[in-house]
Amino acid sequence: MQKSSVGSERGRGKLFDSLEQEAYLQLWRTYDRLREIEDELFRKHDINAQQYNSLRILKSVRPGAMTTAALSARLVSRSPDMTRMLDKLQSRGWVVRNRNETNRRVSEVKITPAGVAFLARIAVAVQRCNREQLGHLDRDSLQGLIRLLKETRRPHEGDPSGDDWPGNY
Repeated sequence: MQKSSVGSERGRGKLFDSLEQEAYLQLWRTYDRLREIEDELFRKHDINAQQYNSLRILKSVRPGAMTTAALSARLVSRSPDMTRMLDKLQSRGWVVRNRNETNRRVSEVKITPAGVAFLARIAVAVQRCNREQLGHLDRDSLQGLIRLLKETRRPHEGDPSGDDWPGNY
């Protein structure tokens, strides 16, 4: 059994204040390493992860549309400026936005055929990226990791349907 890094280790002092801190920092470091791989892919296509994720979600409800609020709630990480992000996607012809006819304060967004075509063009590269990130883990390990991550998030997410992201499976 491996010793925890919490506490003293041969004069090096405490590496972590608690087991929770060690777990959190391991998670953060892992995210950072995996994100580097994803960032490289998306840079080649002049988009970012938020834009890709938005297109992926909108494609899953096609031919329908979503309110910008619903889209924002389903993003993997929160977007501080949905309007600017959607402006960029719209300027590339990948989404369209319309005001809701019954409530003009509500904006609805929909993926265009060009947005669907873009996702199709990068699909193989995205799958390759995902395999590079996590392909060394077997199916049981991946399912266990997914279960642990969901369990870790559960007390911090208000809506239990947060795991039901469109297009995730």
